[in-house]
Amino acid sequence: MVISNMARLNRLALTALIIGVLTLIAVAAVACDGEEETVRMGTEGAYPPFSFVNDAGEVDGFERELGDELCRRADLQCTWVTNDWETIIPNLLDDQYDTIMAGMSITDERDEIIDFTQPYFPPAPSLYVALSGATDEVVNGTVAAFVQTVHSDYLSGAGVELVEFDSVEEIIEAVLDGEVDAAMFDEEFAHEIVRQNGGELATVGPSVFLDVGIGIGLREDDNELRDKLDNAIGEMKDDGSLNTLLMKWFDDDVRTF
Repeated sequence: MVISNMARLNRLALTALIIGVLTLIAVAAVACDGEEETVRMGTEGAYPPFSFVNDAGEVDGFERELGDELCRRADLQCTWVTNDWETIIPNLLDDQYDTIMAGMSITDERDEIIDFTQPYFPPAPSLYVALSGATDEVVNGTVAAFVQTVHSDYLSGAGVELVEFDSVEEIIEAVLDGEVDAAMFDEEFAHEIVRQNGGELATVGPSVFLDVGIGIGLREDDNELRDKLDNAIGEMKDDGSLNTLLMKWFDDDVRTF
């Protein structure tokens, strides 16, 4: 009778041990399945209010806040990586990060190299910036643009003398010093530059539409990641939260969805 009871207890202990092990395996499997994918968000961090590096040395701005919210909705863990503009597409293709979220306009030329989500910023005109008091005629003279942008592409065929620069600071300095007659920027950034320079600069000339909006760039084989981010953008358009962020970070008359 004692032997029988001991055997029964041993069997119960073994059964409990097996159940415990199986439970741990199941919990681990669920944890692995639910583990958030880490996505490296590439940005320039020098294009306020889209993105900039704040006093704490962190990426900040409209795209940082939007990107974090998109990742939350898509169950992704985001980290942010800054990269110079001129190498931002090559380094995406070189797997140094997984997305480009840097005020990048969706164009046919870029779409042949990388993929895009739907726009998270609606189509907006590009504007010329010149010294205050300049006439609209300056847009036909020497015009500056950031290298490898829709602006430099447009101006190269517009019959003006194009001067390309590697940084926004260099462009603004060239306009202020009279080295160039005007410069071309996205509408919201042009307004930001005018505000920051205390009346020394103003927008001039006609506005020009050059793109279909701004989207997140990805490698062409990252279809699953694109779909997750695309769905999250769609959700934010549908519930109005994307428009709320646009109005938070830009002028009251910013274009919305």
